[in-house]
Amino acid sequence: MSFRAHILGAAAGGGLPQWNCGCENCTLARAGHIPAQTQSSLAVTGNGTDWAILNASPDIRQQLSAAVPLHPTGLREMPLRSVLLTNGDIDHVAGLLTLREVQPFRLYATRSIHEALAANPIFDALRSDVVDRREIALEQPEEIAPGLTATLFPVPGKVPLYLEGETVETDLIGEQTVGVELRAEGRTAYYIPGCAALTAELRIRLGGAATLFFDGTLWTDDEMVRAGLGQKTGKRMGHMSMSGADGSIRAFDGMDIARRIFVHMNNTNPVMRPNSSERAKAEAAGWTIGQDGMEFAL
Repeated sequence: MSFRAHILGAAAGGGLPQWNCGCENCTLARAGHIPAQTQSSLAVTGNGTDWAILNASPDIRQQLSAAVPLHPTGLREMPLRSVLLTNGDIDHVAGLLTLREVQPFRLYATRSIHEALAANPIFDALRSDVVDRREIALEQPEEIAPGLTATLFPVPGKVPLYLEGETVETDLIGEQTVGVELRAEGRTAYYIPGCAALTAELRIRLGGAATLFFDGTLWTDDEMVRAGLGQKTGKRMGHMSMSGADGSIRAFDGMDIARRIFVHMNNTNPVMRPNSSERAKAEAAGWTIGQDGMEFAL
């Protein structure tokens, strides 16, 4: 089977351990007691040879070094054909600066996300005569690598932190936060690393999916507040929590989705600990906790 996905990074922004955090998970990861994880990114191929990367994390150099299928095949020949962005968050676009080494690829995103990049001249390091920036309209299929088609669709979210104003809309529907429908070999998978709510429209779209990679940022909405690590809840950051009455585990319960994988976990999320009761609950509900290096036949 050639349609495959490789988790380059399973953690949310900051990774695990986060450089300035002394929480239980980060302390355990530094000591080697639980696996360290890099920041959110997924690589996908439709033919087993040509790959697209969904979100360019700040850890992309390390991730590409660890992912054998994406190693150079010649002196400067790469199996990387494109990068697709699901939003303009720093932890999803900062890695583009690492990919500035005069290496051709296509950069796909909605118009709103491209505008955010264009407003910052540092991204001009991706030379226009080398990196082809392509806009993708919502609900319009686009071949992002040979044999691999992506369709972007809106999911509830918010603008990147650096674009926030005095009032922040966290259930914003539009081009700023999108999910990705991936199709190859007659099969379909979904990648949604950021989502504030499971809407009726989204429920209809995902019903019957074979594979879903979904936002697993926090276990509880007030997790970071209770840990003394900040004042923002998951809802304020534009993310569903895993647990609770309005969490993703309950929201997806009973839906016809064959395989469900949580990605984009925050460093505080207890499911990052393999022996935690929270991880056991998520797995008992049919979810796989994503981890760097995991590969799935789609």
